[in-house]
Amino acid sequence: MASQYDVIVLGSGPGGYVAAIRCAQLGLKTAIVERENLGGVCLNWGCIPTKALLRSAEIFHYMQNAKDYGLAAKEIEADLDAVVKRSRGVAKQLSQGIAHLMKKNKITVHMGEGTLKNANTLEVKGEKGAETLTAKHVIVATGARARDLPFAPADGKRIWTYRHAMVPPEMPTKLLVIGSGAIGIEFASFYNDMGAEVTIVEMLDRIVPVEDADVSTFLQKSLTKQGMDIRTATGLEDLKGTAKGVTAKIKNKDGKVTTEEFSHAIVAIGIQPNTENIGLDGAGVKMDRGFIQIDGYGRTGTKGLWAIGDCVPGPWLAHKASHEGVTAAEAIAQEMGNKDVHPHPLDRNAIPGCTYCHPQVASVGLTEARAKEAGHEVKIGNFPFIGNGKAIALGEAEGFIKTVFDAKTGELLGAHMVGAEVTELIQGYTVGKVLETTETELMGTIFPHPTLSEMMHESVLSAYGRALHI
Repeated sequence: MASQYDVIVLGSGPGGYVAAIRCAQLGLKTAIVERENLGGVCLNWGCIPTKALLRSAEIFHYMQNAKDYGLAAKEIEADLDAVVKRSRGVAKQLSQGIAHLMKKNKITVHMGEGTLKNANTLEVKGEKGAETLTAKHVIVATGARARDLPFAPADGKRIWTYRHAMVPPEMPTKLLVIGSGAIGIEFASFYNDMGAEVTIVEMLDRIVPVEDADVSTFLQKSLTKQGMDIRTATGLEDLKGTAKGVTAKIKNKDGKVTTEEFSHAIVAIGIQPNTENIGLDGAGVKMDRGFIQIDGYGRTGTKGLWAIGDCVPGPWLAHKASHEGVTAAEAIAQEMGNKDVHPHPLDRNAIPGCTYCHPQVASVGLTEARAKEAGHEVKIGNFPFIGNGKAIALGEAEGFIKTVFDAKTGELLGAHMVGAEVTELIQGYTVGKVLETTETELMGTIFPHPTLSEMMHESVLSAYGRALHI
């Protein structure tokens, strides 16, 4: 006999497990199906372990530059195996925490491969054999995986995806990073700090191309100063692994093709949604390039079938997936008669983005160019880290904060940052956007001193010709 639930969540990443918890909080009998590790890619092979790696690299960088802080540190060495071991330990600890949360919220966990038989039925094949689960609602949260180069699939030896780069068999000496989105830039930053010679190739005309153009320009100069070789408007014609490394044919912006040798290559050219072979073919679900199409609440258009996270349109970020999970759970509860929940559709202009390189990058809302394309007359504010006392005291005086306002209404349209700890600062502007703040409220807010957050205030003041410290 089939096990029956109100909601089954297929996938336990930051979208799936959060959706399951919110469903349980709302009194729905909930199950989660996971084929590999609770917590999904983000917790086990993405967001969390990469930040552990980057933290080790950051500490190593500071130790190597201890003299800048009046300190002496001699014979500094990096132990790559120990760095990776710490990263895996952090991931394991948090994965065990997800198991505790499932138990605490009385969510039944089914480990195995889940396949939809229809919108309300899943077959799960695991260690215990096959079992059939049914539910009034199913949330697909199967995530995504790294996209391979069609002519050079990753082998884990010389050609890596992000997953291989987190548990490297050896330290690269000369590393080629293909793609300059968040994943590519973060691994370039990590391995550069750890001592590798790093080259980045990007097909578009600037790195971190989803960011504001001023941020891209600044970051490229900073990374180049750190020793990276960055080539934009550059394509990869061929890539072959050898016993000793990789051979790459690289086409530059002038059309010239050169053949170059590297010890390893990381392919960071995007993601492929995990939507094949899970039973969607006959489910009546609209797809686009493998991504499940949904409305602002996660509905697929097939009654009872929902989707969230990296298997639906982007941005493909863990916090966006978690937010979608909560929204879908509340929309399901509302459909099932709960009158106390009032879900709102996803606002894509209020999703912050963070890149944990050195210096960090963070943003929310519209870039200056996109704001103008959307028809806004804009006011732009800009404040440099060099004008902030806390940044100078930290020895992190490199960076800036840029704000974009609608000149007519004062609406905060976007904010863009590059510099120390900006991934923590960005949430201030994100809250401001959700609260629909204008420049008046931000100017009237008291920011604590001495903090990096004072630059957020100064950037707003700058947009209106009132900056105080520059």
